[in-house]
Amino acid sequence: MKEFLDFLGAQSPYDRLDDHDLTRLAKAVEVEYFTAGTVIVEADAAPLDSLYVVRVGAVEIVDRGRVTDVLGAGETFGHISVLSGLPPPLQVRAAEDTLCYRLPDPRTLLQHPDRLRFSHYGGLVARERLISSGGSAARLERPIGEVAHPITWCDADDSIRTVAALMTDAGRSCALYIRAGQIGIVTDDDFRRRVATGEVGVDAPISAIASSPAIAMSVDRTVSTAYLFMVEQGIHHLVVVDAVGTAVGVVRVVDMAAAEVRNPLVIRSAAAAATTMDELVDASRLLTPTTVELWESGLPVEHIGALLSAMTESIYRKIIELHTTTSPLAELDCSWMLMGSLGRREPLPNSDVDTALAWAVKGPTDVEFTREYVAAATEPLITALTRCGLAPCPQGLNASSPLFNRSQRQWREIADVWRANPDKIDYLLMASTVLDARPITRPALIQPMRTALVGGIGRDAFTRALSRFSMSDRPPSGFVRGFVVEHFGEQRGHLNLKKSGLRPVASLARALAQRTGDPTGSTPQRLERAHRSGLLTADEADALSGAFSLFYHLVFDSQIAAIKTGAPVESAIDPATLDPLERRHLRSAFRTISGIQDRLSRKWFGYEGI
Repeated sequence: MKEFLDFLGAQSPYDRLDDHDLTRLAKAVEVEYFTAGTVIVEADAAPLDSLYVVRVGAVEIVDRGRVTDVLGAGETFGHISVLSGLPPPLQVRAAEDTLCYRLPDPRTLLQHPDRLRFSHYGGLVARERLISSGGSAARLERPIGEVAHPITWCDADDSIRTVAALMTDAGRSCALYIRAGQIGIVTDDDFRRRVATGEVGVDAPISAIASSPAIAMSVDRTVSTAYLFMVEQGIHHLVVVDAVGTAVGVVRVVDMAAAEVRNPLVIRSAAAAATTMDELVDASRLLTPTTVELWESGLPVEHIGALLSAMTESIYRKIIELHTTTSPLAELDCSWMLMGSLGRREPLPNSDVDTALAWAVKGPTDVEFTREYVAAATEPLITALTRCGLAPCPQGLNASSPLFNRSQRQWREIADVWRANPDKIDYLLMASTVLDARPITRPALIQPMRTALVGGIGRDAFTRALSRFSMSDRPPSGFVRGFVVEHFGEQRGHLNLKKSGLRPVASLARALAQRTGDPTGSTPQRLERAHRSGLLTADEADALSGAFSLFYHLVFDSQIAAIKTGAPVESAIDPATLDPLERRHLRSAFRTISGIQDRLSRKWFGYEGI
């Protein structure tokens, strides 16, 4: 039994067990041997009552005839079916002669089974099959109508006392009413903030403390979409409406996902409630551990990235609120923008916070508001980002730089200059950067700049130049031994997947977005619009989105692992750490991107991509 103890005690997640539980587990081990090619678990068979740990050898995870992952010594399989009670989502077969430890359901055996926090199979598992497994992804992909509660109705003129009794009797945390065709909502939080404090008396009409119109979402939207929206808005209740806008239910954030993924709203609420920078700094300390916890819970990293973006945005919003109450910023209408990966809502754990500002003077004034003057006034906000553990752009893509701090008129004028001079690389670089801008306040202020970039005289030449500029980001050819084969040389032991993988796809998607006339959205959303516009085939859009997802998963996972071990968090990975399957998938993704770049280069410019 010592062999079982020593081996399991050195593997995740069994290394989290105490001595007593580890001993119980070791005593229950049954050793099984499988020759190469043996199917150990059949997809869609009866739910499993045992899970397996690979001791020697390797097993392949097979999705409809395609190998999507290879597990080696110390890795677990079968746990999804055991813990969910559902049929196994994927087939598992021995890739070579393999020895496994078979273990019973740990919940029937251990005193603290909650200490075992299993991951799903690797990031290459087909998404729709993972969703069918009943894990976190499945909970998040349900229509919100499936988690909606019945509505407790009241009248807008009912007293607060009466509605409180209605909610108590129904066991609900909110009530709705309709007035002048609009839905109003009152929640338990309104009672705590407005009534319990004595601000409003119990005999006042419920409309005195309610919100109208209530924030609502269509019944067919997913839990994932609704949950992210609620985090961004900082709300705990969302009205569910049908196709004609009739309220059919209410969802609460606590119904949206498992307890371990509710922390993003905790951060959003803590940031919103902060009245000083010290309080905001305290709230921001939750950001990194929450991101790690979301990852450990098995959520798709694309969803984690969107939540990370929402949490970061909530912190930046509060920084803006705390630092714009005095002159000169108080005299300005401001559109504060997030740029880069945060602007596209696809950040990595180590992403910089790239910012910009568009502004307009609120009223008559004798003050001369220059770019330099306003940019200098934003320095405290950039310093505050650092205090909150967020990294401003080291290359100067910050609102404190006059390059990225302009009046509404100046942004429109410089966009006209960029569009009229498509041969200037610096202008193309600036325009590419600004096309990723996402305003988090006063979006109307940047609309003239966007209109100037996607339309106007010279649009075709500018779009053509921007498309050619996007082709300068090329993926590597692949790997030869320990070398990464780049287009302009070789680098040993270094593969920057942000530069070599994410950037080429994001750059191409940005150029395609310029051609569609709609620069908003994430990289996958831009690719989908390009397909709908006829710029990409369905296969090309799917292939580029799949490649982007692969790169994003690998970099995100690598950075989380670095955070957990205290190592430097970087975008580069060592090719030697990749298993053969990952290397094959990467080579295929690189070839796919290059092929699509070449096809579009021939179509747009009459030659192969550079």
